[in-house]
Amino acid sequence: MLKAGDIHIRDPFVLPVTGEKRYYLYGTTGEEAWTSAATGLDYYTSVDLRTWEGPYPAFSPPAGFWADRNFWAPEVHEYRGRFYMLATFKAEGVCRGTQILAADCLEVPFLPHSQGPLTPRAWECLDGTLYVDVDNQPWMVFCHEWVQVRDGEICALPLSEDLTMAVGQPRLLFTASEAPWAKEIVSKDRRSYVTDGPWLHRLASGVLIMLWSSFSEGGYTIGVARSACGDILGPWRQQPEALYAGDGGHCMTFRAFDGRLYLALHRPNPSPCERPQFIPLRETDSTVEIG
Repeated sequence: MLKAGDIHIRDPFVLPVTGEKRYYLYGTTGEEAWTSAATGLDYYTSVDLRTWEGPYPAFSPPAGFWADRNFWAPEVHEYRGRFYMLATFKAEGVCRGTQILAADCLEVPFLPHSQGPLTPRAWECLDGTLYVDVDNQPWMVFCHEWVQVRDGEICALPLSEDLTMAVGQPRLLFTASEAPWAKEIVSKDRRSYVTDGPWLHRLASGVLIMLWSSFSEGGYTIGVARSACGDILGPWRQQPEALYAGDGGHCMTFRAFDGRLYLALHRPNPSPCERPQFIPLRETDSTVEIG
């Protein structure tokens, strides 16, 4: 049995499976996050969020798979009776992008579902998440990376009903510099703003918020944006103060089997120290708060 502190992953994602009363934990394999020879993605299971079993294989690239590095940020969503994994991949000379994988159950490895990444092929993209709107239209919300656009973007891409292809053009939701708390980073003499890890959360009040990560004076940081119209295309307004500025981020929310709301994130951000953490959240009518 493992404690969370024993699990070296980034970008943790928790899927509670009610029928099993079991939590499935996915994430970027810490040892392979920055290598050029990624071997796959794993998962862990727990009944109490304190002790975990695993790792078990969640995805192993089949022969001829297009990517060999940056196997990042896997998310697993149940959609129309199947499980779909959105994960980011890259190869030398090929832009990073988010592809969709699928499986009929969680105990078997996922296989490619879309033909390569659904994010634009000429864009450096990462951290795609699935959002289904009130009209049952699926969207991929993702980051257009700061390495290409300097002021990192978060965009929304409409998907086909079967999640195999994009059915429209990406729509810009906001840029990183719109957040008052966001701080520029300097990389190779270039000043940029980062966007990472968008996550959509509908409050009990009906308000739609997005949690996302960048950098602030506190290091890796989680902020909150709010949709003024209650749906994916916004407009989006940034919460002036960060939700979490303790050098942790790339988060998501989930409800434990007792109904409590949690924030999953990795902390600290520098490798090889990053570990998954689960922090209680509370909802207000307009946002979420730690505690």
